[in-house]
Amino acid sequence: MYIQYTMDQLFLPMDLETDIPENHLVRVVNEAVHRLSDSIFSAAYPGGGRHSYHPKMLTKIIIYAYTQRIYSSRQIAKAVRENIMFMWLAGRQQPDFRTINRFRSERMKVVLETVFTRVLELLVQEQYVSLDHYFLDGTKLEASANRYTFVWKKAVVKHQAKLQEKVHTLFQAIEEAENEEDALHTGADLPELGEASALTADKLELAVQQLEEKLSEKPKNKTLKKAVRQLRKNLLPRLQKYEHQIQTAGERNSYSKTDPDATFMRMKEDHMRNGQLKPGYNVQIGTENQFVLGYSVHQRPTDTKCLKPHLEHLEEMLGRKPKIVIADAGYGSEENYSYLEEKNIQGIVKYGTYHKEKTKAFQRAIGKVDNWSYNETSDTWTCAAGQTLHFRVESRTATESGYTICTRHYQSEDCSQCPLKTTCTKAQGDRQIAISLIYMRQKNEMRERLRSEEGYTLSVRRMIEPESVFGQMKNNRGFRRFLLRGLQKVSLEVGWLCLAHNLLKKATMAEKRKRDQAG
Repeated sequence: MYIQYTMDQLFLPMDLETDIPENHLVRVVNEAVHRLSDSIFSAAYPGGGRHSYHPKMLTKIIIYAYTQRIYSSRQIAKAVRENIMFMWLAGRQQPDFRTINRFRSERMKVVLETVFTRVLELLVQEQYVSLDHYFLDGTKLEASANRYTFVWKKAVVKHQAKLQEKVHTLFQAIEEAENEEDALHTGADLPELGEASALTADKLELAVQQLEEKLSEKPKNKTLKKAVRQLRKNLLPRLQKYEHQIQTAGERNSYSKTDPDATFMRMKEDHMRNGQLKPGYNVQIGTENQFVLGYSVHQRPTDTKCLKPHLEHLEEMLGRKPKIVIADAGYGSEENYSYLEEKNIQGIVKYGTYHKEKTKAFQRAIGKVDNWSYNETSDTWTCAAGQTLHFRVESRTATESGYTICTRHYQSEDCSQCPLKTTCTKAQGDRQIAISLIYMRQKNEMRERLRSEEGYTLSVRRMIEPESVFGQMKNNRGFRRFLLRGLQKVSLEVGWLCLAHNLLKKATMAEKRKRDQAG
């Protein structure tokens, strides 16, 4: 009546591999990591101590775990004990969660990029990617930090200035009190403090020590005693805290107390649906055929200033530059265009007004400089009303990275009788414009490139390249929040994610190739 069932019978064969399908993803992960050289992992193991688990085994189970939406080290350790696929990859060894987490976040910090590069070389050899086209885009992922433990740099600078002024006023009060009492004069300390805005914690520490020495000479001075107590227990610690917070923020405008490397950014995934800021990181990736070719993590919320450091990091990883970079308007700036020209990289990168220029409203706007004519010989502009704008002065501004933007300022001769002035400008006087001729030339060249057949094809293709990869990572595999803290460990998490994505994509494409060949 029933099929024979017994739990005491030993069955052969005992090899777990017989229960794994031939084209299963776990075999792709195993083959890719197995082809890596053991020497790659030598930098992570300086030697000494007890024998370690083999790094290839740990690499295989972590990559496969990320393909299965398992990111917790405890859940990975549990899968190694209970899941047949993990048990086969681990060779029935059972590393605990501490070993897995230490390997993932510490051991591999100098090795993971090399592993990623070697796997990418395998994809090139098997003709999945060619490294010719580089589709660049970024997304923001929430950090493993408290959403409400934020520090705003502007607020800290404001509090610091008030505290410095308060300390300066306190020292002046001490001097006045001692002069009235005809007691020990401490005015010699004040010049060392300098202006209130130049007061630092180190200077204040020395001044407090001098006051303490004077207090030991005359311990009954209540004014001096109260001031020293206030400086030592309240003002000095607060000034030290403000300086530490400003130093931690650096060039950023904010950071989180629980993850100081995270910056507060506006994200699409807003749990309160009110546009609030959340601590996170800006993840930049470049793709081709929806394989990840390079990745980097940044603390800046905008993409514009991430292009240059990302491509420099890519060149360090791969040892080469991409031939063509395709990106959206978020990367369109004079500095980025100049960098691509300097590196001899062909860029297909839109600028901010590219799509607006195609509208009739933009083309009919007489106040838009884009609709005016420029005479390169006389260096003058002619507006829609026929007025000539002559060159006045050139200004130079430097960006955070040191790039200098040269802006030329032009002004019309007389706009008082112009019938189109109210439509052209809201200014009371004559019309003035500020133009960067380099940026104007770059936009004209980029416009022609984008409207060419190749440029249009690559621009359309960009919409389904990195966006699809982000959709796979965030929606299909549910990775919306980092588990580790700190920029270095977060970068490792992104590396594991990209490795898992590439091998998952390779398994899908290999299966498709087999079907096409069979058909």
